[in-house]
Amino acid sequence: MGLIATLIMRISAEHYPPFGVEMFEKAYKLTGHQQPPKDAKEATLYKHALEFLDKFVEEARARGLKGPRNLLEAQSVVYMLRNTDPESPHVSEPEPGVEGTDPDLNPLPTVGLQGLADELLIERAFLGRIERLLADKRQVVFQGPPGTGKTYVARKLAECLAGSAERVRLVQFHPSYAYEDFVQGFRPVLRDGRQPGFELTGGPLLTAAEQARAEPDERHFLVIDEINRGNLSKVFGELYFLLEYRNEEMSLQYSAKPFSLPDNLYFIGTMNTADRSIALVDLALRRRFHFVEFHPDKAPVAGLLARWLAKHAAEWSWLAAAVDRANEKLSDRQAAIGPSYFMKRDLDDEMVRLIWEHNVLPYVEEHLYGEHERLREFDLDALRKELGDGANQDGDASPADDGPIAETD
Repeated sequence: MGLIATLIMRISAEHYPPFGVEMFEKAYKLTGHQQPPKDAKEATLYKHALEFLDKFVEEARARGLKGPRNLLEAQSVVYMLRNTDPESPHVSEPEPGVEGTDPDLNPLPTVGLQGLADELLIERAFLGRIERLLADKRQVVFQGPPGTGKTYVARKLAECLAGSAERVRLVQFHPSYAYEDFVQGFRPVLRDGRQPGFELTGGPLLTAAEQARAEPDERHFLVIDEINRGNLSKVFGELYFLLEYRNEEMSLQYSAKPFSLPDNLYFIGTMNTADRSIALVDLALRRRFHFVEFHPDKAPVAGLLARWLAKHAAEWSWLAAAVDRANEKLSDRQAAIGPSYFMKRDLDDEMVRLIWEHNVLPYVEEHLYGEHERLREFDLDALRKELGDGANQDGDASPADDGPIAETD
């Protein structure tokens, strides 16, 4: 036990528990937590360990667990792991799933969501929150303006929680999409050589349900892109009932055979709130889904572009402030410009201007219908000049970044 830990324990063992370097090094490896700097002094090592325990307690609370309640109890869990081999197969290659829920299903290791958070540039706590929402209703919808990362995060998160892209199916709704396309319907086929006919065929919903039922210990996901573009009551039909009552069975429209949705099938929908004609969904659907907001002025999207540019294209850091300023001028939250337009590895001056002129400005013009004279306010050079020292012509100044994190749509 370190000298620092021994002395400070006298203040409060619950807040300053005992500390062993090797014990915590093993815990860091088991969870994928960042290691402290090499050759760090004892005080730095102890501070790093306390931060790890703080996160341990925070994650437990976020998952609705009864403990650990304080750092001392969290340290006790670390102590119990002291004889666990970080290189053993059951630790380094665990079966993925949803953390802290459904004990009959394989649990997802913390390192899974942490690694995804690092990849997507979003906070681990945000992903954990979605995970809990999925555990509660098994259905969530990501809603927000275009380009805010909804579809990208939905697919990545689904693959992470399912443990394999093969357990994730993607479907996109549109105005002509029907129940027969999504659930089950009669499709034209050729029989007996060249004889035409019709055959009852399952859609992506039935296919996903069958795959999930065949692997009851694994999680399967159906990602529904642009969920609000379809006629939802027509597309879902009796699924409105089955989404809420997973243990119940009922006959489908084209089949007398009882059907139910397996518990290990999860739904993630995405919804564009910028288009007023499709932004509303009926209350029956809202009651069956949790809704998660993706918006440029709110976590996890707030500050994303600044962070991404700082990491991949630092010379364009001023661009994040220009986009934020344009969103302020739009004065319509649901019509905000998302960060994904500019999250491209080949970003250069020509590409920035092409994107602005052929993506951003047409989008802005659509939302300023009847106010054509206002378009000059959204000229990229005008915005950059307006920002002044915050975006000098050398492109070496970056905007302040106070918010959490996210990814592309």
